[in-house]
Amino acid sequence: MKTELEEVLEKVSSGQMSSGEAFRRLQDYPYQDLGFAKVDHHREVRKGFPEIIYGQGKTDSQIIEIARQISKRGNSLLITRAAPQVYQKVKRKIPGCLYNPLGRTISLKKKRPAPGKGRIVIITAGTSDIPVAEEAFVTCEMLGNETDRIYDVGVAGIHRLFGEMDRIRKARLIIVVAGMEGALPSVVAGLVKVPVIAVPTSVGYGASFQGLAALLAMLNSCPGGVAVMNIDNGFGAGYLASLINHL
Repeated sequence: MKTELEEVLEKVSSGQMSSGEAFRRLQDYPYQDLGFAKVDHHREVRKGFPEIIYGQGKTDSQIIEIARQISKRGNSLLITRAAPQVYQKVKRKIPGCLYNPLGRTISLKKKRPAPGKGRIVIITAGTSDIPVAEEAFVTCEMLGNETDRIYDVGVAGIHRLFGEMDRIRKARLIIVVAGMEGALPSVVAGLVKVPVIAVPTSVGYGASFQGLAALLAMLNSCPGGVAVMNIDNGFGAGYLASLINHL
């Protein structure tokens, strides 16, 4: 997958584009100032994927305008923490966008990213953890990874996990999403020889402290090879998993 900068430089060197047109195409590098936001168009060059929009806390019009500026350059689009009404407005401006209602993501793949080296498997302890897992899933998919999902195999019925071990052993790395006491990542890490990315969720009764109990349990995981994300951070887990899977 070529970045916009690489495409422009290639066209200039081959005589397909004038220097004036190249300047117009690249005049907003490294960022475009919209007043309320500075859109980082240079991020694709640095990181290999365009800026990803965190929707929570932004107005609908702010999200739409940032998305429009990213999309009009021919770049893929990913918006996280987006409400359904935001999706309805975005798709009117940017046709072809897809909405994942559980993960609350808006996505549009315009460029084919470089494929990952292996399969990422996303596991949840319970059904209530699926929204965070779906955010991770969409992120992994958008970044070019083959991704498998295994849901509701937590420690309350550990035999369900053992029934999925054939699929789990095919993973190059694993994301484990769990709330309550957050025990599942430790169990999984003790059974496999690949990295495990643990994601605590805010699922649980009062003493779970909105995910803090699960976070602390995962930070104290006994098996080696467990990395821990912040509470409910499915996007962060998916992004980190993709970076590892592309090494």
